[in-house]
Amino acid sequence: MSSFNRRFVFCLALLPAAFAARHVRAQAQAPAPVLLFKVVSPRDDIVVGIEAAQLGAGAAPPVQRLAAMLAEKGQLMLWQYASHKDASGALVQAPLKQIVIFKNELLRIEPYATPLAIRPPGAAKP
Repeated sequence: MSSFNRRFVFCLALLPAAFAARHVRAQAQAPAPVLLFKVVSPRDDIVVGIEAAQLGAGAAPPVQRLAAMLAEKGQLMLWQYASHKDASGALVQAPLKQIVIFKNELLRIEPYATPLAIRPPGAAKP
C-alpha cells in the first residue's frame, strides 16, 4: 500500500471522530440564548441584549415583546453589548455594562443580527 493510500485511509478513519467532537463542542457552547437588539435614538444607537427567558414566550416577534415590556414598565435594565476578543482570540458579542432604557417616543428598537457568538451576561470574563 502506498503512503498516499495509507494517509487517505487514516483520514477517512478519523473523519467520524472529528464530526463527533465538533457536535459535542457546539452543544457545550450553547448557553441560554441572548437576543440582541439595536436601540436607535436621535443622539446615538447601541446594541443591547436580553435573555430569551426574561423576554418570555409568545406568538409576537421578540422585538414586539421587548417594545411591549418597555411600554408597560416605562424603563428596562438591559445589557449593552459590543464585540470583543475572547481568551482564544475569536471575536464574540459580549456584555459591556448594564444600562437603563427609558420609554421615549423618539426611540426605535430593531432586531440585531450578528454572525459572532453571543456570550450571556453570566459568562466569565476573558
